[in-house]
Amino acid sequence: MRQNDHVQPISHPVPYYAQWESPELVADIIAGTAEAEDDPRWEQSGAPDPVEYAFWSWRACGMACLRMALDHWWGVAPPIVRLARESTEAGGYVRHPDGRLDGLVHAPFAAYVRSRWGLYAEARSPLPAEELPGHLAAGRLAMISVHPSIRTLEPAPPRTGGHLVLAVGADDDGLLVHNPSGFAGESQQHARVPWADLGRFYAGRGILLGPPQLGRGE
Repeated sequence: MRQNDHVQPISHPVPYYAQWESPELVADIIAGTAEAEDDPRWEQSGAPDPVEYAFWSWRACGMACLRMALDHWWGVAPPIVRLARESTEAGGYVRHPDGRLDGLVHAPFAAYVRSRWGLYAEARSPLPAEELPGHLAAGRLAMISVHPSIRTLEPAPPRTGGHLVLAVGADDDGLLVHNPSGFAGESQQHARVPWADLGRFYAGRGILLGPPQLGRGE
């Protein structure tokens, strides 16, 4: 954002979901003082066992963002591992025999969201930061690729991208995000990322989401 740009304040009342079933445990899991396999709510994820849950929990930031959007518009929040499996079948993830996982691949994932859930979804690269307030004002949300250290506004992240958060609002001071791996009470819901800080985390690409009537004919 340019220094003198004015942003009309907007904040969408989007429900929050972490990529772990117990949002209050996120800080401990990331710090390694708790194991994802020990999350007492793991069964709510739709995984068959704690090991499968743990595998996806570290990789399901995009699925958490999709859950938020689905609950916001349709009032449904399918289990996160079920969404991950469907996205894999649609080409959004590529799971290798050795355990590696490629993704989230934005274009096939957006196609899956359109066909499976009836939402407007468009992969955008580039997706400039200065365009985000306009999309939010038009009723859209934006899954944007950022470095995970955005949760603490790390002064010198090693790179941009690698993690997805959901942009749900904006004002003159910054972008408001729901962060699936944010810390409880600090950086999970409507966490403000100052415009001056966003650039060191943001990879400049993402996926726009909206009700099906939005985005048609553009």
